[in-house]
Amino acid sequence: MAKAAQESLKLLMPKATSVWLIENTALSFKQIATFTGITEIEVEALANEEIGKGLVGRDPIEHGELMREELDRCETDPSASLVIAKRDLPAAKVRSKGPRYTPVSKRGDKPDAIAYILKNNPEISDAQICKLVGTTKPTISSIREKSHPNTPNLRPRHPTELGLCTYQEFEAAYNKGLKAAGKDPETIKAQREAALLATQDTGVQNNPSDASAGGFDFSNFMPGSVFPSDGETSKS
Repeated sequence: MAKAAQESLKLLMPKATSVWLIENTALSFKQIATFTGITEIEVEALANEEIGKGLVGRDPIEHGELMREELDRCETDPSASLVIAKRDLPAAKVRSKGPRYTPVSKRGDKPDAIAYILKNNPEISDAQICKLVGTTKPTISSIREKSHPNTPNLRPRHPTELGLCTYQEFEAAYNKGLKAAGKDPETIKAQREAALLATQDTGVQNNPSDASAGGFDFSNFMPGSVFPSDGETSKS
């Protein structure tokens, strides 16, 4: 009876829900397919934008079709299956975690953001990258292995610069990755700041004129200066 009752519960917009789960969770394609009732091949096609291009994701938590605790449970256990929430009573609005829906205009920036994180922040796990950027694990693997179709044109750029996540979300993921690796975030942060200050001090010592002129040489614009182009001294 319980199984029959569960099967009678269906999502209102399964493909739109699949898009949201793809972009905002670390669930596998199989888990998403089982929950939404579409095939695993369709889920992968949605993830690669081979179908449903421009389809706006639908948050099942916000619409009372999925509990946050249920999502957390299945994200930590790839073999678990999501259970649709019963909607006997109006569900309270729940603000979901993770990044908001990524506009179509910014989806092309995702590979650049992934490339940046893989290069500069290897401590951040693939699951965290999925949440930060709104991507999938197969996409991350293809960029890591340089098999992504756009590999020659990738320009690693910070995800916050691209507007794919907030600075606070990025820092939280970075700190979580450091802790998972057995490192203290505060210690690493202090080391980074010390290294940055040392680099700046070295630059000033090697180029003292840069410090007084703001890093720009104005000598060529002063009266009596010699321009390399004509080799003649300007007459004042």
